[in-house]
Amino acid sequence: MRKPISIRSFFKIASPRWFAQGMALSLVIFALDATSKWWLISEFDIAAVSPLEITPFFDLVMVWNPGISFGLLHAGSFAQTVMLIIAATLLVLVLLVWLARSDGQINSLALGLVIGGAAGNIIDRAINGAVADFFSFHVAGFHWPAFNVSDMAISVGVVILLVQSFRSPAH
Repeated sequence: MRKPISIRSFFKIASPRWFAQGMALSLVIFALDATSKWWLISEFDIAAVSPLEITPFFDLVMVWNPGISFGLLHAGSFAQTVMLIIAATLLVLVLLVWLARSDGQINSLALGLVIGGAAGNIIDRAINGAVADFFSFHVAGFHWPAFNVSDMAISVGVVILLVQSFRSPAH
């Protein structure tokens, strides 16, 4: 018979070292994202020169994304924007509990990437009503949806978690 989970054991940090590393990485990602958005919007004024061709396959653009990653679930109203913020915040809380229970460095760092990226986009959406995206890759007429530092961190973190889920033994 399994022992019931107490509130104290639910929030117990499995490995303070890995938790601290994951949280530190999430703060770095959050800061990089906020800094890049501030610089490109306020200091560089990307909107005035958008699109700015950097290479034949990479441009800096100014796109306000009212949806989630890559323009999915387009939020057309204030209520939908609030719902996206609430859903993303709840997801970050779940990921923080997962991070606290994580006992491996790779998973902790991957969770830190996702948490930092999600937090960056939540703040952007709360302040601006949409997420600022800047990086645009294209080749042979195919354009990848514009993205930002947070989107990159979330994508890399999710891929690492998926790879780890196939590598880790079943419990």
